[in-house]
Amino acid sequence: MGNCDMLPLPLGRSVFSSLRQAKFIYVDKTEMICRLAKDGARFFLARPRRFGKSLLLSTFESLFRYGLRDFKGLAIEKLWKDKTYKVLHLDFSMTLDFQSIEEFLELFDRMLDRSARNSGLEIPQRSTDPVDRLASFISMQDSNTLVLLIDEYDTPLTANLDNPVLFSQVRRYLTLLYSSIKAYEGCLRFFFMTGITKISNTGIFSAFNNLQDISLRSAYGTLLGYTDEEIRRFFPQHVKRAARELRTDPEDILRQLKETYDGFSFDERAATHVYSPWSILNFLNCPEQGFKNYWYASSGQPTVLMKYLENHALENPVSFDQPIVMSVEDLDASRQYDEISVESLLTQCGYFTIRERLDGGFLLLGYPNREVAMSMARLYANRLIQKGSLLESGVFSLARTMAHAPADAVIDHFNRALNAIVYQRYPITDEASCRAYLQVLMIGASLLPMSTRNKVCSKHHNF
Repeated sequence: MGNCDMLPLPLGRSVFSSLRQAKFIYVDKTEMICRLAKDGARFFLARPRRFGKSLLLSTFESLFRYGLRDFKGLAIEKLWKDKTYKVLHLDFSMTLDFQSIEEFLELFDRMLDRSARNSGLEIPQRSTDPVDRLASFISMQDSNTLVLLIDEYDTPLTANLDNPVLFSQVRRYLTLLYSSIKAYEGCLRFFFMTGITKISNTGIFSAFNNLQDISLRSAYGTLLGYTDEEIRRFFPQHVKRAARELRTDPEDILRQLKETYDGFSFDERAATHVYSPWSILNFLNCPEQGFKNYWYASSGQPTVLMKYLENHALENPVSFDQPIVMSVEDLDASRQYDEISVESLLTQCGYFTIRERLDGGFLLLGYPNREVAMSMARLYANRLIQKGSLLESGVFSLARTMAHAPADAVIDHFNRALNAIVYQRYPITDEASCRAYLQVLMIGASLLPMSTRNKVCSKHHNF
């Protein structure tokens, strides 16, 4: 099969029906999707950015709205026997940019009208309050006739973590929304909601208290992301093309893909692991560029984490590549924003992942792969020199200085880098901290490979 015969990669594609109709590669997750869709429960799933949450909800939308129209040749085709339903798909990433509660409500109202129009539904205009409009619409539906899908539920909240007044106002409206959904849940055939975080003061987990959180359930650990078997099954021609471009063999490409992009475990038993789909698709799209770090460029700086770190320090960079131990309960529980630990938030955002289930209900957390470990070093480096940049610190030119300049110039270069560190937050107290900070800065600037010290936190990969 030549390059022109390869099915196109679904890079950036999040609308299931158009993806299928245009014959893009679709990694078949429909057996698990069928298992969820057959259940009349209400589900919540937290995953990092760029893991396919929007495509998942679009797949549910197609299934419930059109039946098996877009599922020819997929596993669900022989499993699904249900009828079609009204579907309302709300995407709160469309309510990201606002400066007041009035602007938020206007965006919410537009999102509601657009979502209804896309689904051929009509939302009542009895009130200017979108929550009232949506509640009225749900209440008018017959029992078990409406499918409600909510994507990125936490976006309008996490975007305003640094504005307590606006955060509180938005939270109040969304709590009313979820309370209304709970009040009329008998009208719902199916409910599925996604987000990055599970923070209790967003209101959802108290207002809608019968949600099944499947974020850490082993049965759905591979619902999003690609497994080893799926890489081999759905992308063989693209892997062969990459091998030709990089003048190696397919097995070497697969080995390097595993080291660089695999290792995410969303499974409290640590029995399953998946690759970052965004990174895999970007690499296969342009393999001649090599195994680049796509995580930090696109997924590695979620708003919720950056807002959090404005008021909270990362842990000591000296131990940045050491594994973390946390209880299942602490990782699984929703917390007030001010109470959530940086380790929990880093796990929700995809920097840490579950490496091993320990005795006594504890989990060993660590970086999933080389790409994310390098991203974490970059994040630490940028926090160390918070008021400047890696470029201004001179770290990027350090390698050339070390290779060609005399010892005095190298020492001056090291001192320049150390002087850029925010000393009040990250004091240099001894030789070990000095060495560790320089190491973090150089790894963050991609001048050093990751240390092998964090091999201990991975059963699947060596970095």
